[in-house]
Amino acid sequence: MRFYYTNLETCHEATGMVVVIDVIRAFTNAAYAFSRGAKEIYPVSTVEGALQLKAQHPEVLICGEVGGFPPEGFDFGNSPTQTNTLDLSGRVIVQRTGAGTQGVVRSICADALVAASFVVAEATVEYILNHLPEQVTFVITGATWSGGEEDLACAEYLEELLKGRHPNPRPFLERVRKSRESMQMFFELKEPLFPKSDLDYCATLNAFDFAMPVTRENGHFTIRGIKP
Repeated sequence: MRFYYTNLETCHEATGMVVVIDVIRAFTNAAYAFSRGAKEIYPVSTVEGALQLKAQHPEVLICGEVGGFPPEGFDFGNSPTQTNTLDLSGRVIVQRTGAGTQGVVRSICADALVAASFVVAEATVEYILNHLPEQVTFVITGATWSGGEEDLACAEYLEELLKGRHPNPRPFLERVRKSRESMQMFFELKEPLFPKSDLDYCATLNAFDFAMPVTRENGHFTIRGIKP
């Protein structure tokens, strides 16, 4: 198995198994949405696209952010602290974020796609191994905005596991807490929509036993929480 790394600017070239990583906070938040009963998530690139889907299907919920804040018309934001209080049983969610969902919709040459973060790390590895890919490409979505150290840490941890190794997870999770993104979002801004409890959620390992594969269906991408 060969491993490659890419970012939002070049992920459109990635083939084979593509793992799109957004630890802070999109794909941590998505995992918590599934844990609260969400049926599926449609990742989109624009606010307008999210609102259009809502107009066509009023029963869906929209979540996500622009610059960290939920846009007008969104049902909830990108905070796993908030999401973990919601009853999302059977709901379909449209998610738009500045990094994570962009990585999904831009990975147009991928043969297989999976969204990932630390909270689903072990299940993600099991899902990948079940598919026996010749190559795996990690999309470090945060690299464009803040360096993406938290996403890189997750990718490197997943690579170690895929190689059959048993790394100590503590240093990898510590990189999440000390990343530029976490420092800015949770300590410098002092914004109620960025609670420090979000960082605890993002730096939690294997909170859930499902992976989050992405498929293309009916003209859009669909993420589901599936036990490998």
